[in-house]
Amino acid sequence: MTDAPAQPIPERLNVLLIGSGGREHALAWRLSQSPRLGKLFVEPNAHPGLLALGTPCPEDLGPRKMFQLERWFERAEIGFVIVGPEVPLAEGIADRLAAPHRPVFGPVKAAARIESDKAFSKTLMRQTSIPTAEGRTFTSLDAALAYVTERDEPCVVKAAGLCAGKGVSVCATRAQAIAAVRACMEDKQFGDAGQTVVIEERLEGQEVSVLALVDGRTITLLDTVQDHKQVGEGDKGPNTGGMGTICPTPLLGDEELKAVARNVFVPAVDGLRRQGVEYRGVLFAGLMLTPAGPKVLEFNCRFGDPETQVLMARFQGDLLETLWLTAQGRLAEAQFSFDPRPACCVVVCSAGYPASASKGDPIEGLTAVLPPLADRGVVFQAGTQANKLGQILTAGGRVAGATCLGDDLADACAKATALAESVRFQGAFFRRDIGSRLLRNAVSGG
Repeated sequence: MTDAPAQPIPERLNVLLIGSGGREHALAWRLSQSPRLGKLFVEPNAHPGLLALGTPCPEDLGPRKMFQLERWFERAEIGFVIVGPEVPLAEGIADRLAAPHRPVFGPVKAAARIESDKAFSKTLMRQTSIPTAEGRTFTSLDAALAYVTERDEPCVVKAAGLCAGKGVSVCATRAQAIAAVRACMEDKQFGDAGQTVVIEERLEGQEVSVLALVDGRTITLLDTVQDHKQVGEGDKGPNTGGMGTICPTPLLGDEELKAVARNVFVPAVDGLRRQGVEYRGVLFAGLMLTPAGPKVLEFNCRFGDPETQVLMARFQGDLLETLWLTAQGRLAEAQFSFDPRPACCVVVCSAGYPASASKGDPIEGLTAVLPPLADRGVVFQAGTQANKLGQILTAGGRVAGATCLGDDLADACAKATALAESVRFQGAFFRRDIGSRLLRNAVSGG
């Protein structure tokens, strides 16, 4: 393949940001600080937090409206598209919207399979010797039930498709495993995403999220993040999309991160390239730090949520320029760093989450998200909407993410918890122990 001549970085870029969650609010907040940003467009149905930073795109982003969308792109002089969520990436939006004069930040459909198809991802890991849990893939309910019935060991049952972070069941008993398989394949709790399941050994250890920018050749690891998936304090209850994060985590030192880059990211990108797929965008590896070393739990093809909130709170540099260079295959030219202060994000949720979520409740305590990051932190909106009177209401399970920097981890977590308390609505709840695993280890000297 012949590389196209390098384009100069535009002085001004009109940008379309796709997605409307806490991740996109954090990205938009940091993008708005770029001197290269012309006009920021967001989705037509974006939440109030995004609409305060951008202008709604007047066109439908669906695949059947491409002609109208292309014409609007030309009128609005859109020079760059940034895709936040996994679903449009899995559906091929990067393939559809990319043009020689308009790069897209986000992998093409064939590369997004690393998240959208866990069976494909598992095969890729086996083929490239990436350390991961032992497991098998099933498309037959009877075969899957026979497999878990014969096992006494704890296991993890995963719907192979996209489930917004809710398709994973960590099973301690045979009965739990059988119920998880039936929920996916018989009850169709996750729709078509559960027609195929991956059943893995249950790994023990602490989880760490490692994200990297990838431009097809260059791989640059970002600072490590620790997410808290379980809904309840003390890591109890069902998995969620994420109840809170801290960044960085000392669980992986420099040498261990180099090993992760060498043993996880390089083989994954090279393995895709050998299949004729070039990966450009964010590659996210969820790792379990086992006694035998880090093992991959899953890959994601985009920025995490709520990992992005703490990463953007600490990001130093021009995010728009960095993402544009990544999309152009020129990541090596990007210059950025991270604030040495740690960050914590505490997610405030609606009653009933993750099984269901109360909606339509008025919210108090949401302040404007303006640069730079104030000492009291920022509240990134996620599951919110505005009524005709302009009042902001709940509209989803994870409503907002209270994000703060601190002098140390304990300070960051205390500030984020206090900020979460200021976000008030009927039935609001959040975990008060985000970061406690590391803080306990620090006190005990572990």
